[in-house]
Amino acid sequence: MPPIGAMKGLEAVLAKKAPAGMQPADFGAVFDRFQSSVSRYDCGKFCSPLNKGEPVCCSTDNAIPIVDKTEFQYLKSRSDLWHAYKPTDAASRQIVKELHKSCAAVECKGARFCERDNRSMACRAFPFYPYFTAEGELVGLGTYWGFEDRCWLISNMQVVEREFVREFIAAYEYIFERDPDELKAMKSQSAYHRRTFSRRNEPIALIGRHGGFFKVLPYTGRIVPLEADKLPHYGAYKSEAAYRRAVKEAGGDPAAADKLLMGAPISKSAQMAAAKVKAAE
Repeated sequence: MPPIGAMKGLEAVLAKKAPAGMQPADFGAVFDRFQSSVSRYDCGKFCSPLNKGEPVCCSTDNAIPIVDKTEFQYLKSRSDLWHAYKPTDAASRQIVKELHKSCAAVECKGARFCERDNRSMACRAFPFYPYFTAEGELVGLGTYWGFEDRCWLISNMQVVEREFVREFIAAYEYIFERDPDELKAMKSQSAYHRRTFSRRNEPIALIGRHGGFFKVLPYTGRIVPLEADKLPHYGAYKSEAAYRRAVKEAGGDPAAADKLLMGAPISKSAQMAAAKVKAAE
């Protein structure tokens, strides 16, 4: 059961693979295991001002959800929230054309009509995937880095709830027991992540399956602890000033951005930087 399966204008998140043993009823068991919110913060409020008012992960302008047809079958038995995705340009037509016959590109009615109990596995897990070491050990949650410039959560991993991590791991382990191809795909995804970040000469930030944060060092793949205040920040989320500027450039209201920032989590490093500025005044 693929996660958000393709990014328009970017590389596909998941290789084309042939899902095996997951049946429609199995997705009911998975959804029962995986219901927690990723954070107590409404992350969509932070990214939507930069995305025409829609959360990044809820718009097929950014991400086309790819699901197993058996998952789609199960979702349609529960709700009319989902329908088959219709390509709108050459890039999306190519994505749909390259899908394995067991997969389907889908689309929901949009964030305003979200039915949390009827979210796909892609929605529940985004922007994370289960990260495996080169030795095949599932050690935690990696991110779909192609969204790092737009997804607020990727720059604020410290807000992810422990219960979400626990349910994420339990859901995927249930899937892996029934679908060896999904297991293989996620191991391949992890290897691709390592190769990409080695080329960038950057570590990969992970959320540990048993708590804490870690980083995968480029080239060696060695995993070492990472302090929460050292977690990476990208794009518009590098600083409050960058966020205000990005909101203004997107045609948004800087004053509204300030209100959002007042309720946002502030890292220890950001607090220290603000204190230095105040002391210098």
